[in-house]
Amino acid sequence: MSEETRKADHIDETAESFRDRIATVDEKGKRNWVYAHKPKGRFYNIRTVVSWGFFALFFILPFIKINGRPLFLFNIPDARFIIFGKIFWPQDFVIFGLTMVTLIVIIVLFTAAFGRLFCGWVCPQTIFMEMLFRKVEYLIEGDGPKQKLLNNGPWTSAKTTKKIIKHVVFFLLSFIIANFFLAYIIGIDELKKIITEPVSEHIVGFFAILIFSLVFYAVYAFFREQACTVACPYGRLQSVLLDPNSMVVAYDYKRGEPRGKYKKNQTAEVTQGDCIDCFQCVKVCPTGIDIRNGTQLECVGCTACIDACNSMMVAINKPKGLVRYASENGIAEGKQLQYTLRMKFYTVVLLILGTLLTLLLLSRKDIDGTIIRSKGNTLYQEKGTDSLSNLFNIKIINKTVHDMPVTLKLEGDAGQAGTIQMVGNPQIILNKEEQATGTFFVVLKKDFVKETKITVKVGLYSGDKRITTLKTNFIGPFKF
Repeated sequence: MSEETRKADHIDETAESFRDRIATVDEKGKRNWVYAHKPKGRFYNIRTVVSWGFFALFFILPFIKINGRPLFLFNIPDARFIIFGKIFWPQDFVIFGLTMVTLIVIIVLFTAAFGRLFCGWVCPQTIFMEMLFRKVEYLIEGDGPKQKLLNNGPWTSAKTTKKIIKHVVFFLLSFIIANFFLAYIIGIDELKKIITEPVSEHIVGFFAILIFSLVFYAVYAFFREQACTVACPYGRLQSVLLDPNSMVVAYDYKRGEPRGKYKKNQTAEVTQGDCIDCFQCVKVCPTGIDIRNGTQLECVGCTACIDACNSMMVAINKPKGLVRYASENGIAEGKQLQYTLRMKFYTVVLLILGTLLTLLLLSRKDIDGTIIRSKGNTLYQEKGTDSLSNLFNIKIINKTVHDMPVTLKLEGDAGQAGTIQMVGNPQIILNKEEQATGTFFVVLKKDFVKETKITVKVGLYSGDKRITTLKTNFIGPFKF
């Protein structure tokens, strides 16, 4: 093998070595700490405004109530969920299942069309890390190079002071975020009780806040971008969800290669590309990658490299867009990113799914229940000489903010041929946002039961108003 061939192979291996490990871990498996330079530019300014909107929503939503209920509540311990003021219980599993399927479809379709746009613009991890904690870090310790110099330098009083201030502020921010995060689980009213009442009365709540605070502090002070590059499964999934037409943050290699150093007042060689190998796109990357190597799982689509490259292109009188939103095919064919038919189709599908789910949520019944046959009893009992009966148990859920008594009545033809006999109280008392149970007999005339199993409808009434209708099966004698 010739010397030239060995050199070429070494260059190829070096160029592809980034694919052997993530950018934040070296060859020995040790952490490469990322000292990202502070971005600046059009996209960064837009993302800042978007983050303000996100922060406003995150900190205001827990205080918004509809009919006395929070707008959103995800009370996992009590299996009680509130979405847009409507309460959901475990019995609403169908809706939850459809919601999960819809979210999966949305992730697949959205990523296939628009890449990791969500990660870079509205993911809570990115928003809090880059638009809150990172900015606080810039304010206290300075830009990336100053942070690196500070960390590598000796422990002076100035360094100690900065580190203490930074970590105290980080923990306070984490504590505030933890409180509001908990408000989405237990509600803002319960959170107020934990804050204002003695700790001894809310030991569990106090430790929940403390644990959440420590977790958020650990993530944003130490784990940082590893949450996106190591822990988050979405980054791994994008490799199978993206295709050559997906919109990603991309480097225009056809325009940028071959790279060459920029020299002022000197005309560039005809064969030299626009990339001047300044590494500004690498220096601002919060996950430490080189976007010029192509799409990588560590890229969260934050657009910092776009702003950095555009500022350099302006400085050397070159057109912007060497790094930009584009598709792989768009770069290869030299076309501008287009809102393709595929993207339009995916957008329509997303709108349809979102609309269907919204309609399902809005049309959901406020009073619902299930009827099951009582266990440990015979299939049917004879009542006198002309009637048959079945024993049932009913569970009713009141998803409203009002108490109400509920009466059961047979509906349809069965209502003409039989009755309902409650065991115990003739009415079931439903308290607001709670469940109630009852036991009853369905009694039907023998001549009405012409088959072994017939479907009967049971109406739930509050006064004279029918709330909803439930179905069950009445079992009679075996018919030959």
